Amino acid sequence: MNTYESFKPEDTYELAFKMAGNAIEGEIYLLYGDLGAGKTVFAKGFAAGLGIDEHITSPTFAIVNVYEGKCPFYHFDLYRLEEPDELYNIGYEDYIYGSGISLIEWPERAEHMLPENFIKITISVDYEKGGNFRLITVE
Repeated sequence: MNTYESFKPEDTYELAFKMAGNAIEGEIYLLYGDLGAGKTVFAKGFAAGLGIDEHITSPTFAIVNVYEGKCPFYHFDLYRLEEPDELYNIGYEDYIYGSGISLIEWPERAEHMLPENFIKITISVDYEKGGNFRLITVE
């Protein structure tokens, strides 16, 4: 387990950018954090680290956005998922068991459907240190 401090959104972005540089096709990243914790900032940095120059947004209504970089990047946002079985309707297994890299925001909404091998990233806000301070844990 590694823990990183982020004092501003750019720190979160940079950490994700560096992590993506070491990412391997087929890996799955589960991204935990409250609303406003910085998950989308992390996703943007991760995508940039994969060589993706498109504008990255959370796929809140589509559940998954697909981007092409050094390999396919599957960015999931399960926040609005009402039933975990909705993932079957989009063919999620083709993505997470495919040749790309998956980053899943709000994975707790469908944990029982996700593979056992993943990298867990938790972004916590420490309001006592200021509204921009984040503690990012990678397991």
